[in-house]
Amino acid sequence: MATLSLTFASASLNAFPLSSPSPLDVPSTASISSPLRLYRRSSPSTTATTAAPPCALSRRVVTCEVALRSESASSAVETEEEGSSKVGSKVRVKVPLKVYHVPKVAEVDLTGKESLIKQYVGVWKGKRISTNLPFKVEFHAQVPERGVVKFSAHLREDEFELIA
Repeated sequence: MATLSLTFASASLNAFPLSSPSPLDVPSTASISSPLRLYRRSSPSTTATTAAPPCALSRRVVTCEVALRSESASSAVETEEEGSSKVGSKVRVKVPLKVYHVPKVAEVDLTGKESLIKQYVGVWKGKRISTNLPFKVEFHAQVPERGVVKFSAHLREDEFELIA
């Protein structure tokens, strides 16, 4: 009896035994009619016996369970209220932060700039989503030859401070 060895993330599993038929078990007149069954015919008068091939014995069913709903339904509501209460607040960027998506400008340093929070994007259609940068803040930059350019940047809560 051979053993199938599988390695996942440096953990070895030797739990799937494979039966390998010996040359004496399989007669020379064996015919395979499907990949899952091996029919042995010793004589036309006897009934066919069925033996599964080695690959069929190693098949296992794996089930996974997924949490479809949060255990605390009020956490999304509280998060939305907390985030949306800051919308419209004036903030100042307190960490060194540069953005490169302003048109006609190579880079804009947002450190120390003041602006308004326009949107909280951590909740979508009443459900909490995993956003890395949940606050959308609108900034104004002075660009030579164009004047004032409006652009937005997404920030984390620890990257800005509220100004009263």
